[in-house]
Amino acid sequence: MRKASKRIPIPRPGEGKRGEEGYFGYLLRQASAAHRLQLERALADIEVTPPQFVVLTMLAAYPGASNAELARLTMLTPQTVNVIVANLERAGALARTPHEVHGRILEIELTAKGKKLLGESRDRAHGVERDLARGLMPEEQKIVRRWLAQVARVGLA
Repeated sequence: MRKASKRIPIPRPGEGKRGEEGYFGYLLRQASAAHRLQLERALADIEVTPPQFVVLTMLAAYPGASNAELARLTMLTPQTVNVIVANLERAGALARTPHEVHGRILEIELTAKGKKLLGESRDRAHGVERDLARGLMPEEQKIVRRWLAQVARVGLA
């Protein structure tokens, strides 16, 4: 005769230790995974990945950034950024030009095709952002943004 299992059922996301009883670090990781999945789904039909989207976004914000700067800005490895930049350049979305003083450094900028692709991506990403903020009042959104920025300042300092 078998003993009854004392196994505790695993809660669904947002419940038990995967919910308000959970650790901040775990909840941040769970939320990040959920956000990435939503963004992947939103960008899939235009064949842009979330890492490509973040590279395009950072290049629009910081034109002329180098691969090394992009890696820091996007929190991706330099190797990953190299692959992303090469693929986006091959697709005609980016152009690389030598730095006017430091010729070995290549500055990267969006092409017209890259700007169009970023615009299409942003439209979809903004929908995901609206979903993230759903149910939060503007003041609550400010508090969450302030807290997340503080976590990043302390953790990445």
